[in-house]
Amino acid sequence: MITIRPKKGDLLIAEPSIIGDMSFNRSIILLADHTKEGSIGFILNKPLNYTIKELIPEIEADFKVYNGGPVEQDNLYFIHKIPEIIPDSIEISLGIYWGGDFNRVVELIANNEIDDSDIRFFLGYSGWDSAQLENELKLNSWLVSKNIYEKEIIEKDYQTFWKEKMLELGGDYSIWSNAPENPSFN
Repeated sequence: MITIRPKKGDLLIAEPSIIGDMSFNRSIILLADHTKEGSIGFILNKPLNYTIKELIPEIEADFKVYNGGPVEQDNLYFIHKIPEIIPDSIEISLGIYWGGDFNRVVELIANNEIDDSDIRFFLGYSGWDSAQLENELKLNSWLVSKNIYEKEIIEKDYQTFWKEKMLELGGDYSIWSNAPENPSFN
């Protein structure tokens, strides 16, 4: 399950040791791109208190919007699994795509041709400069895992995702699966 070197399409799982980092505590990030120049990903399990309709009133839908990460939080991004109807999509891997023609997305939502099991919206993204992610991996901030869910990852329950991954890892990680998110609540 754990790989040594991350690649595009893999998952970054926050180590329990980064408790206190409010951006990444208990995060699971889908790596949308990973090259020697840097990496980009989206946090999959940190919903915001917004729906897409609240951010873009022309879109009559209550799709959740997630915190993609601390970079460019005033920009909206999306991943999806329907490149055949969203032109200009960029493949991440395993049937998951990033971006595309946003006007077409608005039209598809208006016509009820896609729902929230097809697409996930994010404010901001998670980004690393050249070698920054590798340094964080050496510091044991992240675990790298294959995306075993493929395109169905869009439908994963954000509330239990990190806990599930801790249980899958087993051993000492299992203990962390039931620990409170904020240790001061213990």
